[in-house]
Amino acid sequence: MDTIVAIATAPGRGGVGIVRLSGSKSAEIARVFCGKLPAPRHAQFSYFKDDDGEIIDSGVVIYFANPASFTGEDVVELQGHGSPVVLDRLCQRAISLGARMARPGEFSERAFLNNKMDLAQAEAVADLIDSSTQQAARSAMRSLQGVFSDRVNKLLTQLTELRMFVEASIDFSDEEIDFLAEAAVAEQLQALLKTVDAISSSAQQGRLLRDGMSVVLAGQPNAGKSSLHNQLAGHDAAIVTEVAGTTRDILREQIHLGGLPLRISDTAGLHDATDIVEQEGIRRTQTEIAQADHILLIIDDGQGMTDKDKQIRAELPQHIPLTIIHNKIDKSGKKATINDEAGDTQIYLSAKTGEGMDLLEKYLCDSVGYHPQDEGVFIARRRHLDALARTHTAINAGYHCLTGMGAGELLAEELRQAQQALGEITGAFSNEDLLDKIFSSFCIGK
Repeated sequence: MDTIVAIATAPGRGGVGIVRLSGSKSAEIARVFCGKLPAPRHAQFSYFKDDDGEIIDSGVVIYFANPASFTGEDVVELQGHGSPVVLDRLCQRAISLGARMARPGEFSERAFLNNKMDLAQAEAVADLIDSSTQQAARSAMRSLQGVFSDRVNKLLTQLTELRMFVEASIDFSDEEIDFLAEAAVAEQLQALLKTVDAISSSAQQGRLLRDGMSVVLAGQPNAGKSSLHNQLAGHDAAIVTEVAGTTRDILREQIHLGGLPLRISDTAGLHDATDIVEQEGIRRTQTEIAQADHILLIIDDGQGMTDKDKQIRAELPQHIPLTIIHNKIDKSGKKATINDEAGDTQIYLSAKTGEGMDLLEKYLCDSVGYHPQDEGVFIARRRHLDALARTHTAINAGYHCLTGMGAGELLAEELRQAQQALGEITGAFSNEDLLDKIFSSFCIGK
């Protein structure tokens, strides 16, 4: 592989900026920069010089000799001052000496290709960087340390051993003993299904920690959407007045409920607007609703469920979970409650006083199965859940092939497909397109 270079610290100014090189020419390029290199894993103060001997910057250089480095190649880090101009000059100098700019995620990709980490661990690096809550950071670190991979690899080993036994039984089918008729095989398949379900449950929690949930507040003008938005956000993010139609554009806020990332979108009131600005606001509201994970339909409890509210309810996407919020109970005199009416979950609260907000917050976490105290959670992605679901489907199909038809060949094929799906998580089975898609989402320098 050729030698790559990139700025490894965040864009912008800072006290320290790091330029990272990886590849066979890294040590040679760094020697030209600094005059000499320190011993591996030792820090050395150096001046970083241009081709004419002009000092670009001064700082610390650290050399990691292969294979004891992040990428498994020779790696050099130049730790200088965090000026974007200075860091760019260092990169351009490295390029002039034979390096090239790294693609997004290329350092982590090389670590994966050089067996320094598996694919789930490589993804955890990006997830740790992007984590927005303490729970998400801890879960990403568990994945980076191999907790997720260990559970997947253990299951993969069990699958492989069972598949070998099944195929051996097929090869020696003329023997008097029918190994596939043994109850132990069916029991092993059932045990594998339970293990997949357990891993999937933890992975679902990890996926929620990573991706969070998008909640859209919808309803008629002056129903209290902005007041509810402010209560959830914990500050006056939205303008609240008695004048209907105050909110005309989408107002978004990122909050956390017990560690669960929540993206709230306050929207323009849904009504028959004639003003061109209001019409555009309603169009944007409808677009936001279509992309939501959960919709909160806000109604004024003093007026009850009006015909217009019923019309809005009927026109909302039917496939997106919906909760009806009866707001302004401080005026209607009702108590804060949560119940099911007419097939919908209905929550009675006051966005003005905060009464009933605890019911809503707990309900939102429960609605997606989020358990904030689960310390065994590791970070996970949608593709991991998809791979686990396909693994479960294949094992379950194999179980029915065995118990319903006694078809060992079909069972072996289903176990092979389960192996294939499960191996995609760690990269044991992967294709180039999948790797390109995954690593291209990483930041440059990682």
